[in-house]
Amino acid sequence: MFGKKRGDSPGYEDNAALDGFGGYQPSDSSGYTPAPETPTSTPEPEKPAKQPMSRSGRRAMYGFFATLGVIAVAALANNGDRSSESSAPTPRAPIVYTPSPQVIAPPVTEGWQSVAGKDGVYAYDVPPNWTPKPGTIHGWEKGTQVPGITMVASAFVGEGYCPQEKRSRLGGSGVANIKLADPAAAAKKAVDDLAVSAYNPEDGPLTANITAEPPQTTEFTLGTGKKVPASIVLAEVVTPPGACGAHRALVGVIAPQLGEASAALAVYSGQDAPGGADRELILKILKTYRGVPEADRKTITPPPSTLR
Repeated sequence: MFGKKRGDSPGYEDNAALDGFGGYQPSDSSGYTPAPETPTSTPEPEKPAKQPMSRSGRRAMYGFFATLGVIAVAALANNGDRSSESSAPTPRAPIVYTPSPQVIAPPVTEGWQSVAGKDGVYAYDVPPNWTPKPGTIHGWEKGTQVPGITMVASAFVGEGYCPQEKRSRLGGSGVANIKLADPAAAAKKAVDDLAVSAYNPEDGPLTANITAEPPQTTEFTLGTGKKVPASIVLAEVVTPPGACGAHRALVGVIAPQLGEASAALAVYSGQDAPGGADRELILKILKTYRGVPEADRKTITPPPSTLR
């Protein structure tokens, strides 16, 4: 993704379809194993003087070693057979993975794909070159200098667009829980949280220049068909060029008036590489955000896949 100072990483990502906004659990330290103490040296006992061996004793000794040689050859042969048998790989039974059921909603834009939120209560559409990942939670963690943001019902565009960074993404989208009742204030906060967190190092310095436009008044259609007030805020972000060369992006948010908090849809995209979303396309994606009538929600179970 454009301008990301932390290796152009898309932020954290959790592919599980979680109900809430999860976090991270640090792993326990492995500890260490103390080295065994070195035993103190013990003087060796004196060896008895060698006694000459008789002729009959030598014959018995030769016979003993000859017999031992035959036994050793047989043992080696048997061990070789067992070794070859044990070295053969044991076939593993295939693991069958059955995905969880998903709620989908029909797109409202011809030729586009819909991205449905939890239980299909809401949805939005993305262009054909985007990859919907409705079960993925993604965002940026809070740092000493950045507020962080978490988004669900995700979609992405331009994954791996930068050869220097395999996890790079040109842009993405998702729904964030913004705890403000006023839609204009909620949209402005979501834009700031995303732009500051995505395009600055988490511990500073804050080098991104963010220019937000005045809020646009619009409407959001609930699943019941009722319309409620909503606001759209767009912002341009400019940063010094990063490893992938891009230094300009656009961030857009639509926040409907839903009570004490707003479920705001955010869309962001770099502007200096082909395949992203320009201002017009970001606005078009935002305006597809809607509540889904219960009759239009459909539950599907993706086919199981076999992991070998």
